[in-house]
Amino acid sequence: MPHAVILDAKSLGPQIDLAAIRESVSHLEVFEQSSTQQAAERLADADIAIVNKVVLDAKTLQQLPKLRLICVLATGLNNIDLETAKANNIEVKNVAAYGTASVSQHTLMLMLSLANRLPLYQRDVAAGKWQRSDFFCLQDYPTLQLSGKHLVMVGQGELGSEVARLAEAFGMNVSFTARPGNETNDKRPSLDDLLDDADVISLHCPLSDATKHLINRERLAKAKPSLLLINCARGGMIDEVAALDALRSGKLGGLAVDVLPAEPPRDGHPLLDALAEPLNLIVTPHNAWVTPEARQNIVSLTANNISEWKTSQ
Repeated sequence: MPHAVILDAKSLGPQIDLAAIRESVSHLEVFEQSSTQQAAERLADADIAIVNKVVLDAKTLQQLPKLRLICVLATGLNNIDLETAKANNIEVKNVAAYGTASVSQHTLMLMLSLANRLPLYQRDVAAGKWQRSDFFCLQDYPTLQLSGKHLVMVGQGELGSEVARLAEAFGMNVSFTARPGNETNDKRPSLDDLLDDADVISLHCPLSDATKHLINRERLAKAKPSLLLINCARGGMIDEVAALDALRSGKLGGLAVDVLPAEPPRDGHPLLDALAEPLNLIVTPHNAWVTPEARQNIVSLTANNISEWKTSQ
């Protein structure tokens, strides 16, 4: 039975049961948080490293001759030096589709909130405008009825497909775009083909050279001024500054993001500053995935990865 070390268990959040992983190994050592500098020492006797966001670079991996498996508590592998891991016979396994229900629910929440101008109406209620109104309701911001509207999805994986299913329950017409960067080999219409008819665009694809600033100033200029734009994928897929300019000038109907290019945004970000303005803008702290069910599912899938790896040895 292998010896495993979790480097950043705190990233899984509170009240998560690690029993499934404990049962898969001889000994499980748990650290709440670790730096890259601490990783080499803490993994010195480990056969298995279990990590979420701690960077395991080449220098660190080269100091760990006993390490044979890295289990990433997420889908992205950008924090692991994969070439060095392969060169040192260290297998790397991630988890996927653990939070489909959680992220799709969050995406629909953002869509509904933007459509109903919730940020603006909540601001007005807090400021006492409803209380002082001559009429029984506030109608200052025209809302968007989703039924019959066109949702354009970038990404048709498990998550994108589930968001589409939920949107169709609201009566929306859903189109999936061709994979960005591979339009010539994809039978689906390109984003540019669908752009001018889109009422809502939702992003659910990886960040790459082809998707960085996929939604840019030029594309925003071609879209409907009522467009609602949602990003629950990765920061940087939207040119956030261009989108903010469009929102302020009335050329974008609403913007909601669960991700920013740098996380946590210790140096700030224009979208965070803009939350003080009367805009149809929502920024959530990369927490679309954090339902207890999704986080517990990560543990189960990681335990499965360990069991499959042991079987293959």
